[in-house]
Amino acid sequence: MTIFAFALKRSIRSWGNLLLLLGLPMVVILLPRGYDGYPLGFQFYGLLQLFFASKLVHMIMEDRKNKILNRIGVAPITHAAYTAQNLLAFSLLLIVQSILIVGGGWLYHGPDLGNLLQLWMIFCFFAFTAISFSLAWCSWFRHPDASAAVMLGIISIMAVLGGTLIPLEVSPEPLQRISKIVPTYWLHYGIDLAAENRPWKHQLTPLLILILFTAAFLLIGSRRRLA
Repeated sequence: MTIFAFALKRSIRSWGNLLLLLGLPMVVILLPRGYDGYPLGFQFYGLLQLFFASKLVHMIMEDRKNKILNRIGVAPITHAAYTAQNLLAFSLLLIVQSILIVGGGWLYHGPDLGNLLQLWMIFCFFAFTAISFSLAWCSWFRHPDASAAVMLGIISIMAVLGGTLIPLEVSPEPLQRISKIVPTYWLHYGIDLAAENRPWKHQLTPLLILILFTAAFLLIGSRRRLA
């Protein structure tokens, strides 16, 4: 069995992860509309992606804690290949989850979601960003419990700065400028563009910036290995 297949298998054999993977779509879809008339669940989904990505990446930290990475060091597979296959498996799970959420949202909310393909694309790109961010964040810690505890606070800060909890248009101007340095801002920007069914050329900006965030986080996470 390849590392990729094993990572997929152990990610969904946990009842907690399976509930997050399949139960979250129902919660996201059924939440009521917000002040702007757009379904709230789709505005909060980015935070759930960050939380789920963190849980998945912490499996790599558990491997280190259980000395599994020491065995990989003498196996015919490099640490880079081990990490890459795990991250690809985690990304696939979040992409499948995004399909369920966008597809179910279309059935429940109809055309109110706007451009479904754009919405799915922004969720997919943010999934990559969430996983790479979790990898970079976890690489600074030696113990999973410490990383997870602080990660919740970081997600809360990103929720405030990115406009998830407080609409940016009512935030102070300095906060609006700072918000552009967090990925959640560009996620919401892309969601707004999809809701308005704007041309694809506008959607390229948040997608490209999320790619840059992903590359930067992967660079940090790979230089500070979880081993």
